[in-house]
Order: sequence, then structure tokens, then C-alpha cells
Amino acid sequence: MSDTRQNNLARNDRNDRNGRDELNDREEQDRPDGVSRRRLLGTAGAVGAAGLALGAAGGAAASAAGRSEPAPVTALTTVGTDTVAFHGAHQPGITTPLHARGHLVAFDLAPGAGRKEASALLRRWSASARALMAGEPAAGHDTGVALDAGPSSLTVTFGFGRTFFDRTNLTGRRPSALDPLPPFSSDHLDSRRSDGDLWIQIGANDALVAFHALRTLQKDAGSAARVRWQMNGFNRTPGATPHPMTARNLMGQLDGTANPKPSEPDFDRRVFVPATPAADTTSSEDTAWMAGGSYAVVRRIRMLLDDWEQLSLHKQELVIGRRKADGAPLTGGTENTEPALDTVGPDGKLVIPGNAHARISAPEANGGAAMLRRPFSFHDGIGPDGTPDAGLLFVCWQADPLKGFVPVQRKLDRGDALSAYIRHEASGLFAVPGGAREGEYVGQRLLEA
Repeated sequence: MSDTRQNNLARNDRNDRNGRDELNDREEQDRPDGVSRRRLLGTAGAVGAAGLALGAAGGAAASAAGRSEPAPVTALTTVGTDTVAFHGAHQPGITTPLHARGHLVAFDLAPGAGRKEASALLRRWSASARALMAGEPAAGHDTGVALDAGPSSLTVTFGFGRTFFDRTNLTGRRPSALDPLPPFSSDHLDSRRSDGDLWIQIGANDALVAFHALRTLQKDAGSAARVRWQMNGFNRTPGATPHPMTARNLMGQLDGTANPKPSEPDFDRRVFVPATPAADTTSSEDTAWMAGGSYAVVRRIRMLLDDWEQLSLHKQELVIGRRKADGAPLTGGTENTEPALDTVGPDGKLVIPGNAHARISAPEANGGAAMLRRPFSFHDGIGPDGTPDAGLLFVCWQADPLKGFVPVQRKLDRGDALSAYIRHEASGLFAVPGGAREGEYVGQRLLEA
């Protein structure tokens, strides 16, 4: 056989093999369950060192055989493989560490929709949230946006607004803790971006994973509910600092230093609704469905960054009452040192000024009132006047907002030095029931009791 004929046969054989490889890849990508080959390989590679070793060996063998195919897929990183459980005593996204990306979205039930439609909707939403949080595609209508990513610590949290109980004829089971928040003199609230029948908080450490969940849940709503408002936020990406640190807001301040910690003995009492009412409670409210739940106060707080950044570092620290560099109180120590509120400087003045944010918001200055702050920063562009539309999507969690958020905000409203540099532009209060048990959807104990 001539050299030319041998070369042609060899080339044809390679083309046939490459064509079969490409076809196999396409068939795997077109699997009916919507999971791509890359997703399957990436997930398998993330299982452990053994999987990685096999992948490397397979790649070396293919290379040695002279096969023309893409380089081996590497394992998902730690950020991609991290998962949060959907089922549990509490809903996810409350004590979960801050996410790099978040979406807050409120829905109103459609005209004519009631308890039956709400129940079906919560069932759909819960099924999608459970699948997506496990790194699985959404059933029936997955868009493929996040096919190549792992779950990335995705959490989805559901809540009910005050008006939800009117729409579903469940006013007899509406807790008094959902009474409207009182007005505050510093409020500049936009009703179109406030409140809502239903509320969802989405958090993930990958922006595409978070958007995928948002899009899936919006499609799940179908004709039963329509979006009332949506807000998008972000935080620092895990791993961006040498070690885990308290997040900074867009003013550059550490935000969340004085948060109650799960290790504290009274944490659950402050953050979660107890399974049984306290012994000194005479309430006859039918709110057993809220056991293990919490109340979320959501505020869009615009930061007047141009004004803030004109202040010297010293003046900024006096406004907050803490050092900007490390979050320590101006009276000394480290970030976690308790502020010595009575300390007076050589000039005879309080080291932490009387109107400093850290002083006014301190639990000891508010009868022990405390809330778990879990915010996102936001930036929604530059206004016509050149000022940034940026600030904080403030989300705080407490067992009772009338004992947590309200007394602290009333005090801040009366004399917080920070008030001159922020503006509250939207507000909402939502009852977030306890976590769903296996085989249960979120809110089932309310809607099907």
C-alpha cells in the first residue's frame, strides 16, 4: 500500500473517531434531565482526591493515545461545591454566612388568587428551591444558566407580608408582630418598592447561580403572582480576604460587628420564634405555624456617599463611634471589644460621642434590644446629577420586630449622627415561617392547617 493511501486511511480513521467523540459529547449535553457533561464531570471531580486522580489519569491516557478532545474538566472549586440544606428547623439564609450576591424580590398575588393558588405556588417554589440548593436543575423548565456551576451555597428564603393574610382569608392567623412599622421622621419611602404579599430572599456566592434561582422562581409564579419590586445586592466574595472578616459597607465601615452570635445562650430567643409562647404571655394568637421562624425587616437605605466622603477620617469615626481600619470602638481594643460608653477624654468629652451610631444602636442602650443584621450592598447606577444610587439593602432578623428593630430605629431616628448621610427609601416587614420538614413545603403549616 502506498504511503499516500496509508496517510489517507489514518486520517479518515481519526476523523471517524473524533466525530463519534463529538456526537457522544452532544448526546450527553442533550440528556433529558438537563445536566451537561461538564456539570457531571465537574461534580464527580469535586467528590474527592480519588476522583481527581482518575480524571488526571484518564486525561493522560487520552493524550498518549493521540485523541483530539478538550482538556479534562477540573473539579469545581470549594465555592462552587458548598451546599446549604433546604430542610431544617429554620429556613436557610438567616444564619447562613453573608453571600457574595443576593436578590430580594416581593410578589403580590394576582387578582382572584387566594389560599388555594398560594398553596400551589409555595409548593412549586419549595420544590424548585430544594433542587437548586442541591445543585440540581429545576424540574421542567431549567434555563441552563447555571449548568456549569455547583450550588455555590445558594439559599432561598420565603416570607409573608401583612396583606398576604387578607388575600388568603387567614387574618385570624396573622401575628400581631406583623402590625405595620411606625413612621420615622427620616423616612422617604417609595410605596412601589415597599411591602408585598410574598417575599423571597435569594443568596449565592456566584452571580449566575443567584440569577438562575431568581429567574426560576419568577417563572414558577406563573399567573398566580406578579413581581411587585426587586432589588439586587452584593457583598465581598468568600476568599477575597486572608481570613473570614466582618463585611464592609459602601462607606467603608465594618457592618455587623455587634451582631448576636449563634454561640450566645440567648441567640435563639432573640432571633427565632419559640415553639411555645413564653410563660408570661397571655396571647391567644393562632401562630403556632411560626415556630422556628423569624421576622425580617427589609429597608433600602441610600447612602449619600458624596457627602460622606467629604468628611475627614477622624470625623467619619466620630459619626460611627468606631475606628474605620479595624472596627474597634474609639475607646480602644479590638473589633469585638465592648465599647466603654462612659469613657471621657482629656478634653472632658465622651470619647464615643453622644450621637455616635455605635452608641445609640448598642443593645445596652436599648434595653437589650438586638437583631441579626444580614445586609447586601447595592449600586443601581449614577443619577443625572452624577451622584451614585448606592447604599445598603438592610435585612435584619428578630423574634419580634416590636422588640428588636422598632425601639432601636426610634432611637436612631431621634439623634443618630449617621442620619445626615443616609436615606431610608423603601421598607417591608415579613413573617418568615420555620423551615420545611422533609416532604413539606414552606408555609404548609399555615396554609393547610
